[in-house]
Amino acid sequence: MRLDQETIERIKQAAQVADVIGDYVSLKKKGANLWACCPFHGEKSPSFSVSPAKGIYKCFGCGKAGDSVRFIMDIEGLGYGEALRHLAKKYNITIQESPLTDEQLQAQNARESLYIALNYAKNYYQNNLFQHEEGQSIGYPYFKERGFSDKTIKAFELGYSLDIWDAFTKDALKNGYSIDVLEKAGLTIRKPEENKMFDRFRNRVIFPIHNVSGKTIAFGARILRADKNQPKYLNSPETEVYHKSNILYGIYQAKNAIRSKDVCYLVEGYTDVISLYQAGIENVVASSGTSLTLEQIRLIARFTQNITVLYDGDPAGIKASLRGMDMILEEGLNVKLVVFPQGEDPDSYVQKIGSDAFVQYISDHSSDFITFKAELFLKEAGNDPFKRAELIKDMVGSISRIPDSIKRSVFFQKTASLMQIDEGLLITESNKLALEKVKQKEKDAQRDNNRQRLQSDLPSGITLSTSTNNLPSFDEGMMSFSEEDNFGYEEFGGAPATVLPTPEPSPLPQIANYATTLHEQECIRLLINHGTREVDPAVAPGITLMQYVLGEIDGLQFNTPIYQEMLMLCRQKFLEGTVADTQYFLSHPIAEIQSESINLVAEKHSVSEAWLSKHEIFVPTELDKLADMAYTNILRLKKSFNDDHLSSLMKQLAQTKDPQEQNTLLMQFMQAKEVEKQIAKELGTVVVR
Repeated sequence: MRLDQETIERIKQAAQVADVIGDYVSLKKKGANLWACCPFHGEKSPSFSVSPAKGIYKCFGCGKAGDSVRFIMDIEGLGYGEALRHLAKKYNITIQESPLTDEQLQAQNARESLYIALNYAKNYYQNNLFQHEEGQSIGYPYFKERGFSDKTIKAFELGYSLDIWDAFTKDALKNGYSIDVLEKAGLTIRKPEENKMFDRFRNRVIFPIHNVSGKTIAFGARILRADKNQPKYLNSPETEVYHKSNILYGIYQAKNAIRSKDVCYLVEGYTDVISLYQAGIENVVASSGTSLTLEQIRLIARFTQNITVLYDGDPAGIKASLRGMDMILEEGLNVKLVVFPQGEDPDSYVQKIGSDAFVQYISDHSSDFITFKAELFLKEAGNDPFKRAELIKDMVGSISRIPDSIKRSVFFQKTASLMQIDEGLLITESNKLALEKVKQKEKDAQRDNNRQRLQSDLPSGITLSTSTNNLPSFDEGMMSFSEEDNFGYEEFGGAPATVLPTPEPSPLPQIANYATTLHEQECIRLLINHGTREVDPAVAPGITLMQYVLGEIDGLQFNTPIYQEMLMLCRQKFLEGTVADTQYFLSHPIAEIQSESINLVAEKHSVSEAWLSKHEIFVPTELDKLADMAYTNILRLKKSFNDDHLSSLMKQLAQTKDPQEQNTLLMQFMQAKEVEKQIAKELGTVVVR
């Protein structure tokens, strides 16, 4: 059901952009705006700006921009309507909607349908735990034995799947969910050849996995009886809404605590997270048994730059996990490590010693990665010089990944002291690694360029395999390639045996056309930012910038599609007796218009108030010179169109041989030249011949 405009406005007014985005990233005030590292691409210096006054965000790195609704759409991958419903739920805004019918469920966007089905499954499993006889006698006692309170069970929405082959599937089908959606959500397994379908999770306690906003996206399930034919833990498969490398268990429950404590505790299992949370240590997430990924590290980086990894006492597991530490360092985060006594893990240890002693243990036993590696491997190396040398190289390799030069210097000093070696040698080794890395990047780039050049020469419809080990064999008409030919390249890595001709570069746009686009952009920028303001109150009171500009460029059609569309919206609103103000464009439902509007409104830099308050230096703003800016822009815009007209006339003159047509074109050309002189005179530029 479509939401009415009044409800949409209520949602947008309640969903303040800084509040909404603050649930996903840690914002810091700088000037009039708030800043953070962008959640949409990896970066180490904040370029993601949030303007509470304008209700928008803008990343000056990747270009992502929008309002609070657009942010939810982008970060959660939701449609417009679903994003509004998400915000309505967050801010307790009631939406009157009829229950979804079977047809409506099937018509839902595929992604939204998965969320709906997964949420239904979560409620079903939780209801089993608390209401069903089997859940109360088997699943619920397991959680109580682990020491989980009802409040904790409900906070993590834990549940139980019945020991019946198709109990959930039958229930979901009865309530209108399609088997296709259930299968795509990873809830039901279907075997068409046997005409069978059954639940993925049976006779297991259920751990729902949530995304950052709290939506259920997958499940982890633990079996409660010994069965050699069954895995102890069973997880949802990858789906359109669940990619295990992108998510951390407990991130929804932990995000606010991580931000406020400014540190994230990273553990391995579900129960570790839940036990620590119940003990009041809420800033904890788990990698869910998978190796730490770059996406997971960047997810943590939205909320803090500090990670403390909590290991159990298993040396083999610790060594296997150290690769992830290098990835954390490379992302510019600060990482510390803690090992618990042999046989203990975070879950058992916090229940054994209590939350206060647990936090104190972390404080007393946390080590930076250099000290940790040294203590872990020095005993193994002993007095063996070769093993010590390998350890030093490994430590230098880790330090070299740190992007901050000061931090690198500090760790080189510490390593030199620990390993009793000259610091200069460590820096030299680091420089060698950096040079090798640069050479490898150049080699990879050369390989990619060679591949692209080769692909451009292949017949249409034939795609070069990405594999460099097993090159394709194919026959296309008269052209035949085989692995032996290797297309004249050595594994696409080194110099080609025969150099293919470099394709001619695409011609750059004509200067006149490019200038026209810039002036069109500036015209729309002025209209969006200042269209409702009086252009010159002293000379023409009551005349808005919108009225003035639209009158001056009446009849002009912009060449750039997006700016022509935005100009049409301005004209349409003006004919209706209103002015399309800044907010109209910033909240426009068409994503391209909204995004471009934010690009034209967002300010990367602002003048400090200290210029006037402390130094008594007045810096004029756009409002102080609005009339001059508008007048100059209109002149330049008309000059660009006139230049385009002149260029067109010259081409026509060169092509025609009809004397009468030549005379007509010459008259038009002379008129256009006269216009050019007049505009140049007004602009104070050199009058062309």
